Amino acid sequence: MPSKTILECRGVKKHYGALAAVDGIDLKIKEGETVGIGGPNGAGKTTFFDLISGLTAVTSGQVLFRDQPITGIAPHLLFQQGMARTFQVTSGFASLTVLENLLAAIIFGSGEERPGLFVRNQHRERAMRVLDECGLRDLSAHTVGDIPVLARKKLMVASAVVHDPSILLLDEPVGGLMPAEIDEFIQLMFKLRSKGICIVFIEHVMRFLTTVADRALIIHQGKLIYDGQPKGIAADELVRSVYLGSSASTLGGNAS
Repeated sequence: MPSKTILECRGVKKHYGALAAVDGIDLKIKEGETVGIGGPNGAGKTTFFDLISGLTAVTSGQVLFRDQPITGIAPHLLFQQGMARTFQVTSGFASLTVLENLLAAIIFGSGEERPGLFVRNQHRERAMRVLDECGLRDLSAHTVGDIPVLARKKLMVASAVVHDPSILLLDEPVGGLMPAEIDEFIQLMFKLRSKGICIVFIEHVMRFLTTVADRALIIHQGKLIYDGQPKGIAADELVRSVYLGSSASTLGGNAS
């Protein structure tokens, strides 16, 4: 049976005065898909994420999540409906432990109007399960300010998936990582894919995009100029012209 559409954009635009940051994107993403979004700096990728995650209001067009219009719905309400998002800059409570950070995500992301401030056994069990899945169990007692960048990025993902979202939006998840660290993060993505989570991510590291994604999108000047298999990026003439000055190997995914 074909997968259902989980996220749809119909003529989505975002204008800042005369500047069209996002300029009429039509798009359908299926349940369980892993979609990588690339494009030059300033292409409109993060603005597009802001629109579909409710952080910024569209100028015109419509965003639908599970066939329901979500334009104007606050991000925390979308999170409760199953849409989780991370940002480029890793966040967290630096003075708290990894486990305490995840417990905070569990308690305050529960959707309860007045969440309790005490930790239940099921909270701790869920937190340790997710930390184990994300390769963070051995760091659970370390303060976040003392763990390496890769671990902080994993914790950000753990905090997003602890409530079992149906779609996960990641903004440049491997930015600043070394090649070996990227390889480790790729394995985490494969693990999340196997759980059936739809993953949509923005990334400049083409090796990550072409390895993890089963579908690639390229945005340029607010427009969607490529939608297809990652291996076809390097062969597309329009994409190559956008990345003029980049080597073919970079577009093909060999660079880290």
